[in-house]
Amino acid sequence: MADLDPYTTVLTAKTAAHLLRRATFGPTQAEIASFTGLTAAQAVQQLISNADYSPPPPVDLDQYSRTAGQPFLDKPFNHARNFDLGHYLRCWWLGLMTAQTAPPSLLDKLTLFWQNHFVATREGVGDYRFMNQYLLLLRNNALGNFRTLVTQITKDPAMLRYLNGNENEVGKPNENYARELQELFTVGAVDLAGNKNYTEDDVKAAARALTGWQYTNYEVDGSTSFTTLFADAKHDTTNKVFSAHYNNTVITGRAPSPPGTPSAGDLELADLITMVLAHPHSPRFICRKLYRWYVNPNVTQTIEDNVIIPLAQYFLANNHNIQPVIVKLLTSQVFFNAANIGAIVKSPVELAVGSMRFFNQAVPVLPADYAAFKTYFDFVFYRMQDMQMPILDQSSVQGYEAYYQTGYSKTWINTTTIGFRYDYTDAYVYRFLQVRPDYLMGIDVLAWATSLQPNFSDVSGTLALSCVEVLNGFTKNLFVYDLFPTQQDFLIDTIMMEGLPRTSWTFQWNAYRRNPTDPGSRYEVLYRLQNLMKFMLRMAEYHVF
Repeated sequence: MADLDPYTTVLTAKTAAHLLRRATFGPTQAEIASFTGLTAAQAVQQLISNADYSPPPPVDLDQYSRTAGQPFLDKPFNHARNFDLGHYLRCWWLGLMTAQTAPPSLLDKLTLFWQNHFVATREGVGDYRFMNQYLLLLRNNALGNFRTLVTQITKDPAMLRYLNGNENEVGKPNENYARELQELFTVGAVDLAGNKNYTEDDVKAAARALTGWQYTNYEVDGSTSFTTLFADAKHDTTNKVFSAHYNNTVITGRAPSPPGTPSAGDLELADLITMVLAHPHSPRFICRKLYRWYVNPNVTQTIEDNVIIPLAQYFLANNHNIQPVIVKLLTSQVFFNAANIGAIVKSPVELAVGSMRFFNQAVPVLPADYAAFKTYFDFVFYRMQDMQMPILDQSSVQGYEAYYQTGYSKTWINTTTIGFRYDYTDAYVYRFLQVRPDYLMGIDVLAWATSLQPNFSDVSGTLALSCVEVLNGFTKNLFVYDLFPTQQDFLIDTIMMEGLPRTSWTFQWNAYRRNPTDPGSRYEVLYRLQNLMKFMLRMAEYHVF
């Protein structure tokens, strides 16, 4: 059966969890249950239909500000608070990723893909309004048309700022964006075999075609608007000649256009985008990155021939529309192939946000609970930064290192970051973060175990919850693979019971059932449950999906 043929088997809990882990930042138990029994086609359609394109705006999270809890993007630019408001923007995005009250959607996971593809960073751009418009451009067009997306991102003020497009003028061209347009955004530097896809002269010619684009009101205190504009006087009106990689295309240089007609810049940009998208490796480059994002970071020649090339042809046949490609990939045989389940190492955002969602860590509601929201997402963001994934702040235009071109996700884990990953998951077990006076972030393992115990208070009439039942309850849908019996025994006998016989757990648990407020019995069971949960979350299996 062909790799891209539809997967028609009804989703089980395992395959529903697989789809939700890959298409979103990680499911809740309730979401896994609700998607079980659907077809892949039905499930993916729900993930698309559930997208919310009009979320409430970001708000000021500084409790000491006179505008605390209020939207800030509709107010005049405030340079003194540029960093803070830019940080609150990414906290807002993390909130959208983490929320559990809305039905699950693939929108923000796909937006992150595009943000790591068309990289512009908060640190590199500066103006928080520019970053907001850039993020909304990616989010609103994540499932739209790729030609439209790459055209709009080329003129976007944040991208113009980040890759020096505003400095690209006739007589002194700046090649930054022209290079990345080809190397990172469309055709790729080389094909799968390592052959170059364009020349240095192609970069120079593309830069000349892109001269003249500017932005207004960058970081201007008190300004209430900004825009992109095209300056005819700064545009190179000569013809631009490209290499055989582009079939020796010539983009005709345009003189200034009459008012009310497309500018010379728009006309030449349209020709340039048409040319780069016509490159035979352009659709393959995009489809290869999507495959590495959703299916498997390793692309063999067999995968190139059987998945990437036909998916690229499908992309072209659908006029560069993104949604059909996403649907085909996420409903395909290759996506659900057992060899691809558990084949990707979780990125820090998948580990952090996925953990918060799986363990039902409630997101404080904006705008009313803005102080708790800030506490919550300051913790998430700065832990992710330690793990080498500061959202909206990649270290270079190539994106996060683990995703750069090859997509070898195993580089998310090294001798430094593994400790930070463990510190993060340990926080769920020891519950030290007080989000607000009535909310400790983390897993209440005692409450969880109690919920597994039938007739908790009926000690004499109901058998005690066994070690095996505790383990089964705690691991339900947690790991990609079922634990081997030897792994289960190790978790119970070595980690949970520390060499004591399992019968001693029955005694300890029943003592707790008789008097849940007794500090001694409470400590005994809490200690063993925390040991079990801490080690489970540190297991390698929890870090792949």
